[in-house]
Amino acid sequence: MESCWRWFGPKDLVPLQHARQGGATGIVTALHEVSYSRSWTSAEIEARKALVEAAGLRWSVCESIPVPSAIKLGGAGAKAAIGIWKDSLVNLARSGIKTICYNFMPVVDWTRTDLRFEMSTTALALRFDMVEFVAYDVFVLRRKGAEADYAPELVQRAEERLKGLSEDAMQRLENNIIAGLPGGEDSYGREAIRSTITLFEGMTARDLQSNLDMFLQEVAPVAAELGARLAIHPDDPPISLFGLPRVVSTAADLRRILGSVDHPANGLTLCVGSLGSRADNDVLDIAREFASRINFAHLRDVSIEPDGSFVEASHLEGRSDMHAILRTLLAEEACRRTEGRDDHLIPMRPDHGHLIGDDIDKPTNPGYSLIGRLKGLAELHGVIHAIGKAGL
Repeated sequence: MESCWRWFGPKDLVPLQHARQGGATGIVTALHEVSYSRSWTSAEIEARKALVEAAGLRWSVCESIPVPSAIKLGGAGAKAAIGIWKDSLVNLARSGIKTICYNFMPVVDWTRTDLRFEMSTTALALRFDMVEFVAYDVFVLRRKGAEADYAPELVQRAEERLKGLSEDAMQRLENNIIAGLPGGEDSYGREAIRSTITLFEGMTARDLQSNLDMFLQEVAPVAAELGARLAIHPDDPPISLFGLPRVVSTAADLRRILGSVDHPANGLTLCVGSLGSRADNDVLDIAREFASRINFAHLRDVSIEPDGSFVEASHLEGRSDMHAILRTLLAEEACRRTEGRDDHLIPMRPDHGHLIGDDIDKPTNPGYSLIGRLKGLAELHGVIHAIGKAGL
């Protein structure tokens, strides 16, 4: 597999040299500072690519070209927004960046309630607490109809939890949920997120699926012509948030998406942690079923709780069988080599490492500190090496 590292550009708190020192050869990045209201120019892409190559690395994956709300809403602005997206795709592919990760989550991107949850080891991890999310949605944001979206017992627990939160803790919870996490598309204040949710009022899962299909029918043929590979990222978490549908959450969702444009250019990002945070998802089964369409992998894991809460586990210690998943991906790579494919290596990266060591006291991007991800990458390298020695 190709060992990669997520980098948020020149302002990232972790320099490229540290990624290279840790064993990465590829960089996963994007032009995060460019508004998605316009396409990325070839000059901008080449400038970012030159920075990566000057550090002795290569820009392996674009994560992500943002998909704006206009496309997810599917209204009058969708056609123009898809055109902008395709222009960025073309310019990336012509510069040699041919794996494109993206997501289709409405309003909020990846979401957590606690960015510094203390584990038994004293490391700090990212956590999604369902009770606290419900407390925010029902009693702080006061979204119309929110209470009816949850079980009465969960709403009662949420109300009790809210009573125990200080004003500072409540503000921190709100910031964690709506102010935007690294790589996310938007940052909101309370009134702004209320207004944006209203835009999607009445949208069903079928509506959102139709808009995703329309998007793929436009962009996948362009990717195929350019020799590029799309890699849709699962919803994170893979459940409805703020009453909005999410349609990249289950094996059935993935089956439908791949069938909508049945071409290798229309593929997946296998995010073990995102899919694994839903109890009825078996990530190993998903990896086996869709192996031929996996174009990128996020190799992190989670531990889950009965109420839907989850915490980011160490890379090899969550609920999914990372060893068996890696065996599946390596076997798929072997098949691609047999087919003579130039793109047989599947790019992967560690993700959402714990805050450990002196990173705990340093400024860091949540989930993207140095030492925790280095630990994760080293663990993944060890498993890959052992599988290779055993001959798969």
